[in-house]
Amino acid sequence: MNQALENKIAVVTGGSGAIGAAIISGLEQQGARAVSLDLACPAAGTPFQSCDVRDDGSVAAAIAEVKRVYDRLDLVVHAAGVSREGVVWKLSVEEWDFVQSVNLRGAFLLVRHAIPVMRAGDGGRIVLIGSINGSRGKFGTSAYSSSKAGLIALAKTVAREVARLRILINVVEPGWVRTPLTDRLPQTIRDAALAESLVGKYVEPADVAAAVAFLCGPGAQQITGQILRVDGGQSLGSV
Repeated sequence: MNQALENKIAVVTGGSGAIGAAIISGLEQQGARAVSLDLACPAAGTPFQSCDVRDDGSVAAAIAEVKRVYDRLDLVVHAAGVSREGVVWKLSVEEWDFVQSVNLRGAFLLVRHAIPVMRAGDGGRIVLIGSINGSRGKFGTSAYSSSKAGLIALAKTVAREVARLRILINVVEPGWVRTPLTDRLPQTIRDAALAESLVGKYVEPADVAAAVAFLCGPGAQQITGQILRVDGGQSLGSV
């Protein structure tokens, strides 16, 4: 078994979701100890710290507790995410603010509190889970796509600030990921996403997790401020 991340301590926001749970599993398979930061409990056996990523005090307390228990923090993944859809003139201010608060503000708060702990140790890796729609946009997703685009600018800026601290930060941009949530959407929407895939199949949560594990591992020691798309070519459009 590959133990490239042996003895590393990780936190993953949104660990109760399909993608977050897969990331935790992928990191643990490579030897890391991963803690879910979420409002909902993850799968049984996964270390859990209650955390509202929208709230500065909650994030600060969660990171402090991880530091108290494990005395270090090496890997940080922001996988928590929400969406509210509708054309921009029909999207409420409350819906816009909610999406930004989880997806983008949550990422800011996470890295803001994690970096001081990471820099006091051996540095580490930060991975933000974006979306191909953060780069290309998509009809009816102004709040979601804008929040994911913000992650790119955040990562590129923070990469310049923390490289000297031995910390690398990158964005993984999945395409349409097959999860229990997306499986409940209308077949026409799922078919449209599949038609865009050049490899002819949906992205699985494990595919996203594999990309995160790579960026956290020794093979990515010269990669920072970059976007890694895991979309089966979906962002290129249908042939």
